[in-house]
Amino acid sequence: MRHRKKGTILGREKAPREALLRNLAASVILYEKVKTTQAKAKAVKSLVEKAITSGKKPTIAARRKLMGFFYTEHPVKKIFEVLGPRYQHRAGGYTRIVKMGARKNDGAEMVQIELV
Repeated sequence: MRHRKKGTILGREKAPREALLRNLAASVILYEKVKTTQAKAKAVKSLVEKAITSGKKPTIAARRKLMGFFYTEHPVKKIFEVLGPRYQHRAGGYTRIVKMGARKNDGAEMVQIELV
């Protein structure tokens, strides 16, 4: 039974799902807006918010934590140099999800997740 087991599965096993979310979070941070499905956007939103929040304090511990999460150092560098100072006085809510309609092929609800 799945009682009290939160989180989206996205039709994947654990390792591919984590890889998908890590890469999607890195894309949102690097390009500042990404078009994806609604389920994936809702799943990655909390990861991006937590990454930016930990990047607001430029400590070596925060950098190491983010380096352990992302596969490359490009998103970590952008968080500490650009996004951390940009959102320094904002208490959360760094992302926005905008609906774009259904995808033609399979009817999946498409959205654009972007940084505010």
